[in-house]
Parts: sequence; C-alpha cells; structure tokens
Amino acid sequence: MILKKIKIFFSKIGPGFVTGAADDDPSGIATYTIAGAQYGYKLGWLAFFLWPAMVAIQEMCGRIGMASGRGLAGVIKKYHSKRLLFLSVSLLAIANIINIGADLGIMAASMQMLFGLNFFGWLMFTGVLIILMEIIIPYKKYSRILKWLGLSLGVYVITAFMVKQNWGEMAWNTFVPQINFEMAYIMTMIGFLGTTISPYLFFWQASEEIEEEINDGKVKDFNCKPEVKQKEITAMGRDTKIGMLFSNIMTFSIVITAAATLHANGITDIETPQQVALALRPLAGNFAYILFAVGIIGIGWQSIPVLAGSVGYAVAEAFGFKEGLSKNFKKAKIFYVIIAIATIVGLVMNLLQINIMSALYYAAVINGIAAVPLIAIIIKLSDDERIVGKFKTSKKNRLIAWITFGFMLISVLVMLGQLLPMEKFAIFR
Repeated sequence: MILKKIKIFFSKIGPGFVTGAADDDPSGIATYTIAGAQYGYKLGWLAFFLWPAMVAIQEMCGRIGMASGRGLAGVIKKYHSKRLLFLSVSLLAIANIINIGADLGIMAASMQMLFGLNFFGWLMFTGVLIILMEIIIPYKKYSRILKWLGLSLGVYVITAFMVKQNWGEMAWNTFVPQINFEMAYIMTMIGFLGTTISPYLFFWQASEEIEEEINDGKVKDFNCKPEVKQKEITAMGRDTKIGMLFSNIMTFSIVITAAATLHANGITDIETPQQVALALRPLAGNFAYILFAVGIIGIGWQSIPVLAGSVGYAVAEAFGFKEGLSKNFKKAKIFYVIIAIATIVGLVMNLLQINIMSALYYAAVINGIAAVPLIAIIIKLSDDERIVGKFKTSKKNRLIAWITFGFMLISVLVMLGQLLPMEKFAIFR
C-alpha cells in the first residue's frame, strides 16, 4: 500500500523534481562539503534561504516553456538581441562542459574507490554509457529513470542522521544566519550560491516542460504554442516547489554531515568528495563511507545528462536545429551530437589531467556571471503577455527573483573584485 502511494506521488512529479535533484550534482556535493568542513554549521542557513529564490526563478522558467512552447534560448532569440543570446549560450556551454568534466572525474574516482579497477576505465564506461542512454532510451522511459536516480540523494539524509550532530548549534546557525566578512568566507558563500542557482537549471526546466507537453500529446513539437490551463500551471508550480525543497534538504544534509564529522575533527582542507568519503570511514563507519560514495555515483548518472542536455537545447535553439529528447537520433541528429560533444569534451578534460577543483572554481565564476543577466531576462519574459499570455508570474515571485538578482549581482561584483589584481590600478598604489 505504501509503495503504491509512493508510485502515485512519483507519477505526479516531473521536470521540477528532476531539475532540483540535478542541482546537487557531484561538483555541488564537493562545494557543499567544503563549506561544511571549513565553516561547520555556519553556512547551513543558505540552503533554506535559497529555497524561495530557486522556486521563484525555476517556476518562471517552467511557465515560459509551458505557455510559449519554446525553450529559454528560443524565447530569448525571438524577443532579445542575438548578441545577448549567443553570450548567454556560450557562457552556459563553457560552464556546463567544465561541470560535466568534474562530475565524470568525481564519479570515476568514487567507482574506483568502491569497486577497484582503473580510473580511466570507469571514466570511459560512464561517459559512453551516459551518451548512449540519452540517445537510445525513449523520453517517456528516460524521464522516469532520471526521477528515480534523483532519489539516490536520499542517502545524504541517512548519513546526516548516522553521525553525531550538535543539534543546538546546528539550529542556531540555521535560523540565525552567521555573516562573516572575511574574504575566504565570502568566497565560499559565493561558490555555494553559484552552485545552487545555475543557468543550466533555467534552460533545462523550460525545455523539459515542453517535452512533457509533447509526451502528453498537447503539442507536436517545440515552437508550437500549446493550450495551457491554470491547473497545469499550478501543478508545475507544485512540482517545482517539491523539487527545490528536495534539493535544499539534500544540500543541508551534506553541509551538516561535513560539519559534524570533518569540521568537528579539524579536517578542513578538502579538495575532492572522495577525501570526504574516506574521512568518514574512521569517523562514522564503513556504512556512512559507502553511502556517501554511492550518492555521488547515483546523482552523477542523473545530473550529467541534465548538464549535457541543457547545452543541447540551448545551442539547438540558438541555431535553429531540431531538438528534443522526445525525438529519435535521426530526427534530431545535431541536438544529440551536441550532447555527445559536451560529454566527450568533459571526459577529455580528465584524460588531460586538468585540475578539476580549479576548473570548478572558474565554472562557478562563469555561472555566477551568466546567471545575473539571465535572471533579469527571465523576470521580464515571465511577465510578457506575448510569451506567457494570461499566466504572468505573481508579484511575490517577481519580488523574490529581483531580490535574488540583487544578491547575485553583489556576489559577482565581490567575486570579480577578488579576481582582478587591484594593485594594477593607480588609485590603489
């Protein structure tokens, strides 16, 4: 009976849940773990602070896709300048490919840690299989696979309760935000922010809402304006809330697990999630160590297709190619080739032994920069009757999104201020 209820509930959730789960990709797990290891519970408040921001922005993206029948890049192409379109798509592609490379490397290292064998063997196996899954498996079945894989993140809630937590300190830091103006803290906070609110999530959800409409027979293809009912918009909003809440609960669980084990034992210099899993072994036992590594592998299988898929949608829409996971390879060859290329380039990054953690830092910078103008554009698009008709975004969500825009803009300015060598400017001499 319980299993039946779970299946019924699961059948009602869709792109919002998949998008939320994909936000906690292996590189995101690395970022949240580093935050917990370095600052304990002090950054845990960000997980819940960012929930309404994620809901507001992702709901706007879903609304744009559902009401217009176009993906986000397609809508930008029609209503904004090509320069802005290609800048956004270029930044998205660069950041996503770096993230794909990092995620593949983290997954392969985790598989090697658990099962032995060669790192490069696991790397090739993972990259090739992900490409084949996206090309071969029909969308209806593939969307279900992505939802079930998203549940693999649940292991982090279990791990969080397996370790000894200081519940009082955790509650205080969660509900009374601790702001530290030391630059290391600010940069860690910005990395947390950039990892949580990322452009690939914007592009993915808008396009997946259309894929669902195609799957349900409401439209034949992308760029066909559907007939949308208010109850469908409401259901999409509910799905998005659930997905983003799930994402942030997982984020919080990862932070507090690292805080209670690594930070509490003075282990603050963490470079990879594998180091975290290995550190958990003596501190929380074999089961916690295995769960942490399994979570990385499981969500990697879910999030890499989302990263590569969002590049495929954005580039295909920008250049007018046929797109969609609901199409077979013959009907959308270039779309699938773009997905394959994005995954292969990420794979090659590992073969060239590029420093993945450094690459992730620069990916966060690019994501942060790209997100700021995109948030402003999304707010405008979701309030434009030509695009969403009568389904304009609520004033509450617009306000939350504008606050997020301001917060992200300040973060980017601080980030850029750190990247620029200020001693070069005469005023600082």
